Amino acid sequence: MITLDTWRKSSYSGEGDGNECVEIANTPTHVAVRDSKTPTRATLTFPALAFATFLQALKEDPQR
Repeated sequence: MITLDTWRKSSYSGEGDGNECVEIANTPTHVAVRDSKTPTRATLTFPALAFATFLQALKEDPQR
């Protein structure tokens, strides 16, 4: 179960517009993503392995 205190914002988020970003929360098997501006709306949930693969691809090719 993902709770309110489980969500965390990117370390790249700063003041002003930087506060408008995505937040993530994870369990051992899944990663959830939500819009920080509307946290009570729907979230996207991915299997943890698929999300890890996605992040690795971003790190390998930051131009994506």
